[in-house]
Amino acid sequence: MKRREFIALLSGAAAWPLAARAQQAPRPVIGYLSQSAPEAGAALVAAVRKGLGEVGIVEGRDVTSEFRWARYDVDRLPALAADLVQRRVAVIITLGTPPAARAAKAATTEIPIVFALGTDPVQVGLVESLNHPAGNITGISTMNLDIAPKWVDLLHELLPTAKRFAVLVNIQSADSARAIIIGTQAAGFALGVQIEILFASNESEIDAAFAALGARAQALIIHSEVLFLQNLQKLAALAVREKLAALYSQRAFPEAGGLMSYGSSFLDAHRQVGVYAGRILKGEKPGDLPVQRATKFELIINLKTAKALGLEVPPTLLARADEAIE
Repeated sequence: MKRREFIALLSGAAAWPLAARAQQAPRPVIGYLSQSAPEAGAALVAAVRKGLGEVGIVEGRDVTSEFRWARYDVDRLPALAADLVQRRVAVIITLGTPPAARAAKAATTEIPIVFALGTDPVQVGLVESLNHPAGNITGISTMNLDIAPKWVDLLHELLPTAKRFAVLVNIQSADSARAIIIGTQAAGFALGVQIEILFASNESEIDAAFAALGARAQALIIHSEVLFLQNLQKLAALAVREKLAALYSQRAFPEAGGLMSYGSSFLDAHRQVGVYAGRILKGEKPGDLPVQRATKFELIINLKTAKALGLEVPPTLLARADEAIE
C-alpha cells in the first residue's frame, strides 16, 4: 500500500466514529396537529418557531417538523394524533382548538403536548389545574371567553344609542357558547342593551342566522370558533351587506374586511407555545410548567369597513386601537 493511500485510509477511519454518532443522534421531531388547513395555520407555525428561537432552537438545524392537518374535519383528528405518536415525535404542538388538544391527549400519556386555546383548559378537561397541569400536557390559554362583556362595551362605545345587539355562536362548541351567552347578556343588561342569540353549526346555518336576523339588530358579535374562522370572509361580507357593526375576537376578521376585533393575540400565544416546547425539548417536564394566561390584547379597527357602513369611529376608541386598517 502506498503511503498516500494509507494516510487516506487512516483519515477515513478517524471519521467513522463521528459519522456513527451523527447517525445515532437524529434531530428531534416536533409534531404539529391542527383542526384547520396549512394556509390558515402558517402564521401560527411561524409564531411557534419564533418562540423556539427565543430559547435557542432553530428549525432545520436543531429540530425537524411533521404536520398533520385535519382540514376542518374534526373526525380525522384522532387518527392524525395517533400517526404522530407512531412517528415517535419528541413533542406535539396543537394549534388553536380544544378538539386537537383533546385528540393529542387521548393518543398518548408519554409524549409531551403543548397547546394554545381560547378557552379554559381545566373546564374542557385537558389539565387538572392551571398552576399544576400534571401529566404530559401544558400550554397557553388566551381565555377570550372571559372578555365577552368587553365586546359589548366596545360596541356600545361605537354605537351609544343602539339598543339591540346579536351574538352568533356555534352550539356544537357548548362550553364556549355558554360562556359567551352568559357574559354578553350580563353586560347587555348592565348597559340597557338587549342581546339576541343566534346559532349556527354549519355554513348553511350561518346564512339562515343572518336571514332570520333581518333588521332587528344594529351590531353583531362573533367569537372566533373554528367554523367561523373557516368562513371569516363570508361572515365579514354578510355583516357589511346587512349594515351590521360586527366585532370579532381575532384580528383575522378585520384583516378580511370585518369591522373590528378585540382579543388576546393568538400569534403571541403561539410564540409562547414555542418557548414552552423548546424548554421541554431541553429537558423540562410539561406537568411542571403552569398553564400561562395570555397577557397581550389587541384592538384592531378596519376604517375602510367603517366608512362602508357609514360609521364614524369615536376618537377615544380609535386612539386605543393597536392598529387601524386603512
